[in-house]
Amino acid sequence: MRYGVSGSGFGNHGSGGGLGDEWGARAARSRALAVLRVRGRALGAAVLPAAVAVVLYAGEVTGHFTGTGWTTARWIVTVLAVLVLLAAGAVALVVARARPAVTPTVELSETAAPDLHRLVRELADRLDVPAPSAIALTPDCDSWLEDRSHPAYGAAAVPAGTAPVLVIGSPFLWWMRVGELRAVLAPVVAGTGPASDPDIAAARRFVRGLDAAAAVPRDPGLGPLRGLGARGVGRVARLLLRACGSHPAEMERGVAVAGSERAQAVDHGARIVAQEQVGLAYAGWDRLLTRVALPAWRMGRWPARLDAGVVAALTELSRRDRLAEGFSSRLGDRPACDLLEEPGAVDEAASLLAARLFHGGPAEPGPDWAPVEWSRYPEEVVDRTWRADAARLHDVLDRLATAPVPGGPGDGAPEGPTLTRVLTHLTAPPGTGGTLGTGGTDGTTGTLDTDCTESTSGPAEPGPRDPAPPADELPAVPLDLPAVPLEEDADDPYDDEDEARNPVADALAAALSAQVAREDAEREARLAATAGDRSGFTGPDGPWPLGPLLPPRTGRDLLADHVTALVCCAAVDTTGAVPGLDWLDGPALLVGGERAADLGPRVLALVEEGDPAPLRAWLSTTGVRPEKPVRLL
Repeated sequence: MRYGVSGSGFGNHGSGGGLGDEWGARAARSRALAVLRVRGRALGAAVLPAAVAVVLYAGEVTGHFTGTGWTTARWIVTVLAVLVLLAAGAVALVVARARPAVTPTVELSETAAPDLHRLVRELADRLDVPAPSAIALTPDCDSWLEDRSHPAYGAAAVPAGTAPVLVIGSPFLWWMRVGELRAVLAPVVAGTGPASDPDIAAARRFVRGLDAAAAVPRDPGLGPLRGLGARGVGRVARLLLRACGSHPAEMERGVAVAGSERAQAVDHGARIVAQEQVGLAYAGWDRLLTRVALPAWRMGRWPARLDAGVVAALTELSRRDRLAEGFSSRLGDRPACDLLEEPGAVDEAASLLAARLFHGGPAEPGPDWAPVEWSRYPEEVVDRTWRADAARLHDVLDRLATAPVPGGPGDGAPEGPTLTRVLTHLTAPPGTGGTLGTGGTDGTTGTLDTDCTESTSGPAEPGPRDPAPPADELPAVPLDLPAVPLEEDADDPYDDEDEARNPVADALAAALSAQVAREDAEREARLAATAGDRSGFTGPDGPWPLGPLLPPRTGRDLLADHVTALVCCAAVDTTGAVPGLDWLDGPALLVGGERAADLGPRVLALVEEGDPAPLRAWLSTTGVRPEKPVRLL
């Protein structure tokens, strides 16, 4: 269970072992007592029938409650008491044994980071709080205290009654300096004080158990009988959580305020500067994951030095953005990663965990899941991604039934993988040979196969491409589907200014979307079959992966990305352009040593408006020959 966030920790205990006199500490303890009162009332309700039964039996012994009516009442109350006690015992057992959400981390033993452990212990001594029992890293820009006394943590579990574990965001160690890291961790380490307070610790255990018990009905393989009991336990747990109300959140807020108050005396000036670095590190980490790491993960490669990449990305940001000026000058100070014995090994472990958390990759490297160094990223990720996307685009075009049309250029045979083929296809008017078969506006039917079975996005080695299937084997799909009428006040996704949208591009984008969705489903099936421990290890919000880094791309965005990849392949094959890595924007095409930043708008003009003039002008200027076949993956 998380107890804190970066920059704001928790309360402390003063001399004598109790909570200090801070306002936050007093408020936290009062909220903890409110939570414990809910537990006490639930316990009282459970034993109430048994207490009534005891009174009735005592009355019988003393001769006060005699007669047939009292005997019947005693039997009814006794049966009710037994049933209630059995139900309460079952609920208590499930709450005590329910598996809490386990946060995946990289453990840092004292032998792996002696200087970091020493820094944390010295910080705890200055704050007059117990030192954390262990230190772990998470591939995220956050830091907190975590109670790991539950057996669900396995080898990472700590004995009951010990201080919580300090979890530190791995990007902090590489971007922050030692003094900044100490200032950021001060309020978090102060949270070990409330962990030693009996009332707050008991309230936290109670809430954590209820939260885990409420999720028990969602466990697979319970069976009908156990599932019925689990649903009953879940209802009781949710009822108790509702009875607790806002007290748990207010308790955590109170101990956070108490920790912040206590940490004011520790490097107050450095904390102000360090908070700026927290926000900057978060921005750089998010950009690195979504723009740089995600394309590599999709290709079956995982960058082995993500944390080192954060430094490069933020240094590049400080070079470009005036708001970040001066941040790179800090790099002359001692980085916090120097507190580790082997920073490279720790960075690699955190990078692999990040790939598993945010993409659902395997837990161990393998032939289809290999690490990649930053120096090899342009060749093994950027170039392979472009050629895989270009191959997918031509595969979809091969599956478009291009029946011969009078005056049309095609005869149904697949064409070579050239950029000219795509330009011709996207600029041909509807109803001609360059469109999707014979489909048009006259109600005829084109032939389009969106059920592509081959996948070209994996890390397969380059080789000969399979020919397109015969046109008579492809299902017929009507291309003139009726438009869904919009309500009068509804927002039209294509406004009046977008009347020149390209219907051929829309149909091609739909076919690409179907192909990509199918390949993603196949990849998930392969991972589910090979990663046997994925279902048994969950993050705070569910099983791997916790969630996609980016929302799904629209069909037009997907088509624009594939056309851009094809243009980049043509530029690499016919000119001196090379694939490159932009630390803030990911894969980049380098023409003459400079990034081709003006390519995107020209491709969008082709995809959205069917206007090839801007792109053709760019191709002519850079010397790209669109009629030459490109090498595909």
